Amino acid sequence: MDKLNMGKHISGKFNEELEAVRNRVLSMGGLVEQQISDALEAIQKGDVDLADKVLSSDHKINKLEVQIDEECVHIIAKRQPAASDLRLVIAIIKTIADLERIGDEAERIAKVAKESFNKDQQQLLVSLENLGQHILSMLRKVLDAFARMDLEAAYEVHQQDEQADRQYEALTRQLMTYMMEDSRSIPKIMDVLWSARSLERMGDRCQNIAEYIIFFVKGKDVRHVSPESMERTVLGRKD
Repeated sequence: MDKLNMGKHISGKFNEELEAVRNRVLSMGGLVEQQISDALEAIQKGDVDLADKVLSSDHKINKLEVQIDEECVHIIAKRQPAASDLRLVIAIIKTIADLERIGDEAERIAKVAKESFNKDQQQLLVSLENLGQHILSMLRKVLDAFARMDLEAAYEVHQQDEQADRQYEALTRQLMTYMMEDSRSIPKIMDVLWSARSLERMGDRCQNIAEYIIFFVKGKDVRHVSPESMERTVLGRKD
């Protein structure tokens, strides 16, 4: 917690409030991480019960988002935070919104998992699994970076989204080729394609969270900036 300068407040209660809300974000992230893991396993194994578990757990994530949001509003109204404290609250509000949307994408994959795939189509799910594991790794790393407000770890996750995009594009081309070869497979392939799209969006959300961490640490909004500008902000490199 040293990096967050939590000990600098006169009010010990303020410290406790910030710590509690931050821990809730990590708990929410853990639930989302489990959702993705279960959704991927469900689609690989055709496990309908596990898919139903993912679908039924979504309300827990939604509830946490509302609770954390309310706590943040309370902190702003009561404590009137400034500087890094305000940036932390803003980063939290933005992070939970992205986590909730990642959960929604996991829910979409779980719905596809309830469909049946033949032996030939199972091979396509292998590529989907590879992309899914990469996204799961990105989420774990960005949550760890959030826990420590680790600037360099956040930047590393941000860079990994490019690899996720390449995997998604390769999988999309593979799926298109499969559809052209067997038109009867189009409905099933579209299910896989939409699942891949959900995973790609999760990667974008992880990248967003990395940007919020950079915003908190550096006090600079790095959304929509060039890669060179991002590198200068994070690593302090000059042209």
